[in-house]
Amino acid sequence: MRAMSLIDGSVRDLLTAFSSSDPTPGGGSAAALASAVGAALLTMVAGLPKTRSGSDADRQALAAAIGSLTETRQQLTAAIDADRVAYDRVVAAYKLARGTDEEKSVRKTAIQRALRGAIDVPLQVMRLSARALEAAPAVAAHGHPGASSDVGVAVALLRCGLRGARLNVDINLASVHDATYTSAVAAEVDRLTGAATTAAEAAEAALAAG
Repeated sequence: MRAMSLIDGSVRDLLTAFSSSDPTPGGGSAAALASAVGAALLTMVAGLPKTRSGSDADRQALAAAIGSLTETRQQLTAAIDADRVAYDRVVAAYKLARGTDEEKSVRKTAIQRALRGAIDVPLQVMRLSARALEAAPAVAAHGHPGASSDVGVAVALLRCGLRGARLNVDINLASVHDATYTSAVAAEVDRLTGAATTAAEAAEAALAAG
């Protein structure tokens, strides 16, 4: 019997679930997890008592980052379970009967609907990962220098999560039979990837500048 929630158990339980022979949780949930940890690390650095210069400007910038990152982390955490649920629906749709023309039509409609659900979750993970990365330059510039490695790890995890989410969007998008929808999603995916790359590079530049 499948556990009700991936995020309510231990880390050991979660890793056991990832390593099982079930198709879910899979890469989509793993991508959401990576980005959730990245957002959490940025929040930790932004909340440290010591900042780069101890100035009010530092504290204001970091407080703003915490506000954004906390909500983003919560949504990314929820996506760990949501991705599993969405892909379970895809698997169930493919298992529907297809012996008659009517059954084939019902199955086709169910698959297309489920695929969109399996796209929606990783696409949202991309949005959330990009949002978290937008906060990273401020955390890198105003956070305590002693935590620079934590910021670097956070940025790497968020880039990984976004890239992983994109892989999941792309593989499901290839099976959707709606050119208008697929074009719109592909355009958003490219935009989010570009914005995330720009933000990540800005954060890495701030870290390199010391």
